[in-house]
Amino acid sequence: MKAFVFPGQGAQFPGMGKDLYEQFEGARALFDEANDILGFNITRLMFEGTEEDLRQTRVTQPAIFLHSVILASTIEDFKPEMVAGHSLGEFSSLVANRALSFSDGLRLVAQRASAMQKACEAEPSTMAAIIGMEDEAVEKVCRNIEEVVVPANYNSPGQVVISGSIRGIDKAVEKLSGLGAKRAIKLSVGGAFHSPLMEPARQELEAAIVATPFRDTVCPVYQNVTAEPTIDPDTIRQNLVAQLTAPVRWTQTVKNMLRDGASSFTEVGPGKVLQGLIKKVDREVPTESA
Repeated sequence: MKAFVFPGQGAQFPGMGKDLYEQFEGARALFDEANDILGFNITRLMFEGTEEDLRQTRVTQPAIFLHSVILASTIEDFKPEMVAGHSLGEFSSLVANRALSFSDGLRLVAQRASAMQKACEAEPSTMAAIIGMEDEAVEKVCRNIEEVVVPANYNSPGQVVISGSIRGIDKAVEKLSGLGAKRAIKLSVGGAFHSPLMEPARQELEAAIVATPFRDTVCPVYQNVTAEPTIDPDTIRQNLVAQLTAPVRWTQTVKNMLRDGASSFTEVGPGKVLQGLIKKVDREVPTESA
């Protein structure tokens, strides 16, 4: 079975999507529609903006979503048998999987980005990558710090991103470095994604998701919160809401897709981050870019 995976925040790059705009008439129409929906010229920022322009959450998330979804629309005979997306990429996977319309998906992503940015500005927070430690060891350190610090992304075996208050992350990085982490590095991000500090954003997004129509999927989507497949629109809604304050279980997602028959993975969107993570789960499975 061929699995399609969709990247999240961090995969952006200057010039992203310009080749699609120039080569495909259908892509041009979707990019132009996106400018109208968002109320600002995101195509100019994607095609001509700097790295700093693209790091703004309100720009980053719609930009990656657009690149992924529009790229999927150009794939001939696109018939996915299983899909998954990393964090933001879950929304891209649902549009590609026909559970959400393009316009509804983009509106939700824009609202998600805005809500997350507001939550970040309300309470300064950050994230850190921990490399070379068992998941359980990272979890134990997080539990024993008297600040908000939680595992946010289980990216691959031996690679966990933690999320929380600035003080809490500083303490965790110091502690984990002392316990033998190969690397414990604070990330240049705007806030504590996938942590309890995103609760205001979760509440705002929940109202938008409840008001958005979802359809039956073409194939199972493996969602971040559970790492398990589902085709049920109500379950998909609930997991999308929970995702903002819950960890991304990417390692387990890849393992479960392999368990269920994935024979290859195609990354649909900017960059090759997910291919690298998948290879750390199973070095033998074929991966490629769309």
